[in-house]
Amino acid sequence: MPPQIPYIIGNEGCERFSFYGMRNILTVFLMTSLLMAIPEDLRKAEAKEVFHTFVIGVYFFPLLGGWIADRFFGKYNTIFWLSLLYCCGHACLAIFEKNITGFYTGLFLISLGSGGIKPLVSSFVGDQFDSSNRSLAQKVYDAFYWIINFGSFFASLLMPIFLKEFGASVAFGIPGILMGIATLIFWSGRKKYIHTPPVAHDPNSFLKVVISALKTGGPGLAVALIGVVGAVGSFVLMKQIGFVASFCLALVLLMGFGGAGAALQLGKASDAHPPEAIEGVRAVLRLLVLFALVTPFWSLFDQKASTWILQADQMTKPAWFQSSMMQALNPALVMILIPFNNLVLYPTLERMGLRITALRRMGAGIALSGVAWIVVGGLQLWLDDGHTVSIVWQILPYAILTLGEVLVSATGLEFAYSQAPLPMKGVITSFWNLSVTIGNLWVLLANSSVKSEGVTAYIKATGTSVTAFQMFFFAGFALLAALLFGLYARGYRMLDNYRK
Repeated sequence: MPPQIPYIIGNEGCERFSFYGMRNILTVFLMTSLLMAIPEDLRKAEAKEVFHTFVIGVYFFPLLGGWIADRFFGKYNTIFWLSLLYCCGHACLAIFEKNITGFYTGLFLISLGSGGIKPLVSSFVGDQFDSSNRSLAQKVYDAFYWIINFGSFFASLLMPIFLKEFGASVAFGIPGILMGIATLIFWSGRKKYIHTPPVAHDPNSFLKVVISALKTGGPGLAVALIGVVGAVGSFVLMKQIGFVASFCLALVLLMGFGGAGAALQLGKASDAHPPEAIEGVRAVLRLLVLFALVTPFWSLFDQKASTWILQADQMTKPAWFQSSMMQALNPALVMILIPFNNLVLYPTLERMGLRITALRRMGAGIALSGVAWIVVGGLQLWLDDGHTVSIVWQILPYAILTLGEVLVSATGLEFAYSQAPLPMKGVITSFWNLSVTIGNLWVLLANSSVKSEGVTAYIKATGTSVTAFQMFFFAGFALLAALLFGLYARGYRMLDNYRK
């Protein structure tokens, strides 16, 4: 085991405490303090929109961080300097608890810092391994994900209490202190890490090969232009869905249609690029299809910190228990499930003759998230009918969703690294994180759609509340994605892109 791994794991544990510590009290703080000037009937929707816009930022900025690290400064330097910005963001939350401009500035700095380092820390873990010891990498990624949830567990349990007992400055200040400690731990191991140098200029980079393919014209260019037209058109919807959702939708259309167009005629780029570069781009495009099919999972997963908390507010619970404290259940279950899966479940299934591949884990995880939302939708129907429902019932959907998370997220980190070509480790891991942004985009679009009179009238005709209808809609969304993921994964060819 590389001796520098504990520095990265320790840094990640403290950083995740800081992130989840502020994230898991954000919706409650917005509802009970910062957005009090907004009428109560509109406040829930506004709080959800702010929360998911923030999450979109967190998982969009990995693109920027990955590009800067791969092309200019390397992973270590980029992580260190963005971590300092991250600390400044926490300071803004603690200082500007009653100033909406200052508070939102803090959220922006945290999304920039946290998002920028997110793909780099996980790919930095992979850089410490090579082909001789890559068998240890998945174990370290599991440990990496375990420590993420160790930090998240204590943050989710303690921060709601600190918010209630000591106020927002303390509750947002403590995560800032932990982020400072995380930065110090990471800096302490600077002389022990293996540093992969950036590639300042690559004539055969992913983007240059794609552009060369599209320049040859033909049907591929026509497909890409459809994406351009759609991206421009998405800004027409800005009044209905907001700038952030419009921007992300435009990005999705450009990437989706541009990638599809390039895939149609990659062979035509052979005059400008060597065969290995073209094959590398083809492999990345196949990988991005899988990432796109994971996005519905994130639509469901991230709403446990918004929709599920708002549902918990309607449930009966002890007077001392805060709805947001249910978030601690998720990381607690992760810490149990990761060793259980590796020591008991996977070996048992393999002895039964069932080979547990990374893609099978991820497909099953997406399906489980849909099942969890069927359960939580059933609880909502129960509440809508006027029944008294204990918050204990939420344990069941949390358990199912968490098992899905372990199968998708912990597996996906190592999968994304192993499939990425060597010069594109940071960028490909950024695309993996971008799938979370797109997942939250689907949430914003769904929330915007139910505001229209036609959709509202249709939901009323079904006899269910808007909340329950959306829960079952998202469940179906995930189950369909799981089916498509499984079908596509059958023809996917696994790669081994670790350092030799």
